[in-house]
Amino acid sequence: MTAAGHRSFGILLAFAFATGGALAAGKTLSVTEKVDVAATPAKTYAAIKDFDSWQNWHPAIGGTEITKGKGNTKGTVRVLTTKDGAKITEELLSHSDSSMSYKYRITDSPLPVTGYVSTLKVAKSKGGSTVTWSSTFKAKEGTSDDDAKKVISGVYRAGLDNLPATVK
Repeated sequence: MTAAGHRSFGILLAFAFATGGALAAGKTLSVTEKVDVAATPAKTYAAIKDFDSWQNWHPAIGGTEITKGKGNTKGTVRVLTTKDGAKITEELLSHSDSSMSYKYRITDSPLPVTGYVSTLKVAKSKGGSTVTWSSTFKAKEGTSDDDAKKVISGVYRAGLDNLPATVK
């Protein structure tokens, strides 16, 4: 990730910590972002499929620690550490190599969302493959719906925009 990209992610996390106000968590929100990759679905999926290896493709992630379970097994819990030191705890809900997708939820994070459940999926496309990253969540109290969606979209874009250069 470029220095500007690191600053952008840092700004997103700072925003997540600093957002204040009297707004209450309300309706369920969703974000979907996609990227086309000029590689086969199998190659693209190989780059993102491991629940414990996001630091290999998402430029904001410095490392992953598995605290419960093993690898791509349902119930595995990981702690992602961003390059600026933030920690995000997530649990793997499902993982399917045959459908080239997995689903996970955030259990603890500085992000301005609650009830976050996300899916990463790779599909065949005309130019190779398309990666779709989608989620549902609610904005944490004190965060507007639009601001919560912008933060999540920014996290997705940072990873997805880096992915075509990562897939070999």
